[in-house]
Amino acid sequence: MPGTRRLTALVTALAAISALATACTGQSGGAAADDPGAEVVLNFWHGWSAPSEVKAIEENIARFRAAHPNITVKVTGNMTDDKIHQALRAGGDKAPDVVSSFSTDSVGKFCNSGAFVDLNPFLEKSGIDTAKVFPPSLLNYTRFKGNQCTLPLLNDAYGLVYNKDAFRAAGITAPPKTWSEFVQVAQKLTKAKGDSYEQLGLMPTFHGYETTPMRLAAQWGPAYFGPDGRSNLAKDPAFTSMLLAQKDLVDKLGGYEKLERFRASFGDEWGAEHPFHKGQVAMQIDGEWRPAMAKEAGVTFEIGTAPLPVPDDQAADYGKGYVSGTIMGIASGSRKQNAAWELVKYMTTDTEAVVAFANAIHNVPSTVEALASPKLQVDDAFRTFLDIARHPKSSTTPPHADGGTYQLTFTDLGYQHEKGAVPDLPAALARTDAQIDTDIAKAE
Repeated sequence: MPGTRRLTALVTALAAISALATACTGQSGGAAADDPGAEVVLNFWHGWSAPSEVKAIEENIARFRAAHPNITVKVTGNMTDDKIHQALRAGGDKAPDVVSSFSTDSVGKFCNSGAFVDLNPFLEKSGIDTAKVFPPSLLNYTRFKGNQCTLPLLNDAYGLVYNKDAFRAAGITAPPKTWSEFVQVAQKLTKAKGDSYEQLGLMPTFHGYETTPMRLAAQWGPAYFGPDGRSNLAKDPAFTSMLLAQKDLVDKLGGYEKLERFRASFGDEWGAEHPFHKGQVAMQIDGEWRPAMAKEAGVTFEIGTAPLPVPDDQAADYGKGYVSGTIMGIASGSRKQNAAWELVKYMTTDTEAVVAFANAIHNVPSTVEALASPKLQVDDAFRTFLDIARHPKSSTTPPHADGGTYQLTFTDLGYQHEKGAVPDLPAALARTDAQIDTDIAKAE
């Protein structure tokens, strides 16, 4: 699921999850006693809503049913995290047994509150070594303090999508690999038009759809928390370097106010009027879905994809990026956890199921075998994102007990800094650390 939609889901989910801490009274994985071979009906809730996505889910469930004819799966789609959390709190026969969520940032709260059961006993019973099945970057966002309360179900990788025709017109022969090259290319691709733009090399502000502080920070290899578990923004120079680099790019492309006026003319991120589709921007920080969406929108230019650039002093790490994804877990209130595990195991670890689902909704597969499957439909544009997902230094934001609140706090700092409202960045980072630590202490 695209990141901006994840962030929206996160904001609505955080308050709801906190109420689960005292409402979850289900069985642990080791205590699940239901017979997975008995006739049973599972309630499976997910957030997908597009016809192609719903069809893909139905096809996967049909394959599962062929192998497990005793398990009927009642599927409910287009469920927001808020509705899911309300149902989990209420419990009862209509509550979901199995949940798929787009809010990877909420894993810390899912695990910490007991909303989802720890899957480690189920994994051990099934002989599944998660370190061999899933890329490490995906495991990082599906567990918290040893509690593997979710598993990955497809994932997203973020890179650079660019207009090859605009590159050729500007005499640029290859996508930039380092940040200094990135700045030069963005400037070269920018064409002024009065007090606005005919074409902007890149919209660098943090309101620019997927251009979030977290996406950019990943290229610097940051450590959000120190060994003591406390927020690490002020101590890790990666955050200062990223914020200064982004602010410098904002200034060189015309300044915050001019850029924001131009951004006001942009169309919807998920529609045909996206600024990349219309040629308003020549480069876009985005996920694996963008090339296909651009083609569906009828763009006439050639599309290229590449990893995001890295800081000049980390050139050897070029190819890495930010990764995220969808997660799947078992509700702690379910009395059908062994049967639920069969569904979760199938959808998250069966290579055929993962590949078929990835092909159907144009997401990156979430297992090592699926990433290498010859049945995976891959073109040059999509291959870039597969490589990013496989890169050993690709990373994500770590789960925490406050869900993704710390990311929202960090993003607020980014909003203030890019418009020049932060005169003392070290002090602002220290204050942000203090706020994050306070929020986490309350959550714990």
